[in-house]
Amino acid sequence: MDTSEQSRREERAPAADIAPGTAAEEGGGGGLAAWLVRRGLIPETGPKRVFAAATFVNMIGKGLFMAGAALFFTRSVGIPVAQVGFALGAAALIGLVAGIPVGHVADRRGPREVYRIAVVVQALAVATLVFVHSFPWLVVCMCLAELANSAGTAARGPLTRAVGAPHPTRYRSYLRALNNIAAGCGALAAGVVVQLDTRTAYVSLILGNAVAFLVCAALASRMPSVPPVGAPAETGRWLALKDRPYVVLTALDGIMSIQTQVLIFALPLWIIGHTAAPRWFVGVSVAVNTALVVCLQVRASRGIDGNVAAGRVVRRAGVAFLLATALIAAAGGAPGWVAVVVVALGVVVHTVGELWHTAASFELSFGLAPAHAQGQYSGLYGIGQGLSNAIGPPLLGMVCLGWGEPGWLAMGALFLLVGLLMPYVVNWSDRTRPPAAGPDAP
Repeated sequence: MDTSEQSRREERAPAADIAPGTAAEEGGGGGLAAWLVRRGLIPETGPKRVFAAATFVNMIGKGLFMAGAALFFTRSVGIPVAQVGFALGAAALIGLVAGIPVGHVADRRGPREVYRIAVVVQALAVATLVFVHSFPWLVVCMCLAELANSAGTAARGPLTRAVGAPHPTRYRSYLRALNNIAAGCGALAAGVVVQLDTRTAYVSLILGNAVAFLVCAALASRMPSVPPVGAPAETGRWLALKDRPYVVLTALDGIMSIQTQVLIFALPLWIIGHTAAPRWFVGVSVAVNTALVVCLQVRASRGIDGNVAAGRVVRRAGVAFLLATALIAAAGGAPGWVAVVVVALGVVVHTVGELWHTAASFELSFGLAPAHAQGQYSGLYGIGQGLSNAIGPPLLGMVCLGWGEPGWLAMGALFLLVGLLMPYVVNWSDRTRPPAAGPDAP
């Protein structure tokens, strides 16, 4: 192990002091809770379990909103679809600008306090939507909600790192699996609202989302405060933006993150419009992906114990994405049952790549950021992932659906190229930063 890699691990040690006891101590003994801890189904007692509960409730609210908000705006409020799309897109782009400055505040004031304020503001902004009856006010409320969401995301990065110590990547992988379950619960509840299709039902959905955010803030209040890590005297204010290797890493990870749109956007349209597979298989493919993420995300994070290992895993993910896109492309001219089998294999292989990429991305976002600027770096990293959500659907629509089979192969080749480049960027980052980024560095 090289010196820079060892220093990255040592930087994480101070964050461990907020989590009392070790997993063995807290999960020991008998009882159902101890058995669930040993199985990895719930975190150890203390901050990890409280933060997991807050994250779960938060994601239920987001699941409600994502599945039913557009219908609320169009069918209940009466705003045209085009205006709703513009408002949501503008809010998403404006929300990205909050990440770095709010992350900087979280580094200086403490991530728990900033996270709690951001979630409360988000709750108030969402609740205000029930009073919206015009396009301009929709834009204002959605921009405020997205700014708060981006701020909460930036603060959640250092909070997750501190709570999850000494293995933040494994803990964040657990939270991702939990988020998939919560989002599914929220989507199911939204489905009931959509079926009722009444003003009262839609208002209940929006207010339920706001209540979920308030409950999340209340749970976050039960967590111990995370003290800021002192920064070296010569550190500039916008350190993350000056870190060229990390900026490049953010851009590459943003490109790779377009893969998250493959199964939820491009594949359903490909199955229905370009293959002989039955329409019902769209739902099956999404269910398979969700089930695999819930069951295997934590396991996929094992062995990713440093930056170098994470870089290698991203390269492996690129290979998996190329194979998956080739399988999906092959379903284009295949008979019905063959198309089902080939697409199913493609979904499984793609999900394996997704698990690898996600776990490695978690590790790199923590490991290549100095301990005193985790919030600021988390905000920068979130910009890359946010942009991938914005450009992913139109890019996949043009390349995969517009070009057909060659387009799927082109996207797979792009993912492979990013995977091959990532280890070199990781090595560049390790070479160009000091042996230890904390204030106690010799």
